[in-house]
Amino acid sequence: MRDLKGKVAVVTGGASGIGRGITEALLEEGVRVVVADIEEPVLAETVRDLEAFGEVEGALVDVSDFNSMDSLASRVFSKFGACHLLFNNAGVTSGGGGLPWEQEINDWKWCFSVNVFGVANGTLAFVPRMLASGESGVVVNTSSADGGIAPVPYASVYASSKAAVSCFTEALAHQFRQTKSSLRAAVFYPSGGLLDTGLWTAQRNRPSELARVRPRPPAPGTTFEEFRAQLAAAGRPTEVVDLLELGRFAVAGVKAGSFVISHDLDEAGRLLHHRADAIAKGELPDPIL
Repeated sequence: MRDLKGKVAVVTGGASGIGRGITEALLEEGVRVVVADIEEPVLAETVRDLEAFGEVEGALVDVSDFNSMDSLASRVFSKFGACHLLFNNAGVTSGGGGLPWEQEINDWKWCFSVNVFGVANGTLAFVPRMLASGESGVVVNTSSADGGIAPVPYASVYASSKAAVSCFTEALAHQFRQTKSSLRAAVFYPSGGLLDTGLWTAQRNRPSELARVRPRPPAPGTTFEEFRAQLAAAGRPTEVVDLLELGRFAVAGVKAGSFVISHDLDEAGRLLHHRADAIAKGELPDPIL
């Protein structure tokens, strides 16, 4: 899909962070964009900011709710008759790291309801309509190298959710190919440096019914500033990613037909080989610290 001008895209979690970067990059390509987000004030502000750059509209959506996503798909196809690019991008953390047995069931429910069921709901709501339209299209699911590529034991719930997204996207891509459909799938690993996004403050959108039963004080390194300071103290890189440039990178990957859209794939390959070697020996793979 080299020429995106005039195509229709839906970006979940598109009002801020990585999603906004993707939205802006799509508008630069002449794409008509529907920004889906759960934060109404931020959504309205983003649409106002971006209206001058192309055709964009907002939709208040809860990706964890299939009916909400199905209503969005109905709205998009009623207005445009197609969706060519679906970015299942919305994501949250579980509420911090820590020991796996200190995570609560609500941490699992909230994290998986957005990160995994959000992707599932987007796929179930949009893909049948995309197939029926006969138009070519791409489903892009945002995963993470933390879990999607390498084990991260100190973010066990979040990493598990992202590993699920990666596995699901591979299955989706294979099934598109085997059924000779007009669609394909891609997995996007935000990368290239530190990501200063709303993921660090995702608790602001956590439903009250999924609150932790035993509140705990934030652990060191749970804010972006603390995490960056820890890296600096350890002599590790602290360059922050420009989110618009990251969005452009993601869109370029879609145009190029890539399945894996990520920076530093050589390093990812090295990590995966190291993991595979450990598994081949029956050993526990080393974590990313």
